[in-house]
Amino acid sequence: MNKQAQLEAFRKGIAQFVTFNDTEWEVFTPYLSFSSLGKKENFAVEGKVCDYMCFITRGAVRYYHIKDGQEITGYFSFENEWMSAYKSFLKRTPNTNYIQALEETALVMISYQNLQQMLNHPLLALKMERFGRLIAEYYICCYEDRVTAFITQTPEERYIILEKTAKDIFQRIPQHFIANFLGITPVSLSRIRKRTLLQ
Repeated sequence: MNKQAQLEAFRKGIAQFVTFNDTEWEVFTPYLSFSSLGKKENFAVEGKVCDYMCFITRGAVRYYHIKDGQEITGYFSFENEWMSAYKSFLKRTPNTNYIQALEETALVMISYQNLQQMLNHPLLALKMERFGRLIAEYYICCYEDRVTAFITQTPEERYIILEKTAKDIFQRIPQHFIANFLGITPVSLSRIRKRTLLQ
């Protein structure tokens, strides 16, 4: 995907939060940068401040913590989704988790420094303030949905919802990461998959 195609995908992706007219877009785009991650490459690591928020134009990542030497997968992000260690990005504090590419992943990025400049730009300030508020709401809702799922749903119910909302996840993500995300063992995941196939 070339940069122009990435920018077009990004413009559609950011439109759920804020839209720019052509003049604003011309002012806005120089603040963006492009990057890519190789498979298994980390975007964010524990103990370091996250300097970017990104829009994924191609690929997949997982968010995970390490506890007692074990990796605990908490979330996945795919194409046309936003990615960041957002608390670290926003508060400028060391990150507490890792974000790792599971595939070759292409990103459109906004640095913390550039975001601050846009928040002070007379043409962009109001829209970037709105974007900041709405992206924060987006992350809060994702977090609340995740917590609620673990409190109110069985692992099988979580699996069924995942299958409906992210159908190709089982072709793209290793089974042990999915099992970890659902809070079960790979053996339990295999049993659930067999049961649901028979229904």
